[in-house]
Amino acid sequence: MRFLIITFFLFSVQTLHAQSYRDSLEKHREEYKAEFLKDGRSPLKQDDLAFLRFYEPNESYRVECAFKTVKSSDFFKIQTYDGKTKEYIKYGILTFTLNGRELSLSVYRSPVLMKMKQYKNYLFIPLKDLTSGKETYGGGRYLDIQTTDIRNGRLLLDFNKLYNPYCAFSDGFSCPVPPKENHLPVAIEAGEKTFGKAH
Repeated sequence: MRFLIITFFLFSVQTLHAQSYRDSLEKHREEYKAEFLKDGRSPLKQDDLAFLRFYEPNESYRVECAFKTVKSSDFFKIQTYDGKTKEYIKYGILTFTLNGRELSLSVYRSPVLMKMKQYKNYLFIPLKDLTSGKETYGGGRYLDIQTTDIRNGRLLLDFNKLYNPYCAFSDGFSCPVPPKENHLPVAIEAGEKTFGKAH
């Protein structure tokens, strides 16, 4: 009897945790949609938001990563899809295990944004994976993190928060192309899918 009670209790805790995470992610996605209506440069209007599509929340894509700082302040240029370049600093490297594979992602910092108070902690992870050009945008997807998310050389990276660049919705934007070092040889079936409306 005690075993059954303990088992039921553990199951209930796990269920509540999963629901809490789903609720948290749903709130994040609603805030993401709302940002399109606040940005004067936004490629989307109210009616377009219904065409935003996402994978179902999957906690297996919340990954514990080791972080190593890159001790270099040299700027380098990342190509954009409109043929231009943007300057970044390679801030560090994340290493982690996903789908049974040892993987890594480079983390970048914008020298322009780091001078702005509201973006001084902003870090940028552009990437491609095996869903790119299929279930997800062919030009890759992005993740944003903060320097304050990194604690004692560790970071919890949530691929459920992968989002599309503006180029996925409309032409006329200068979106960074994910460098080859951030092309992952696995399918990240999490985060935002391809936009459901042609442009």
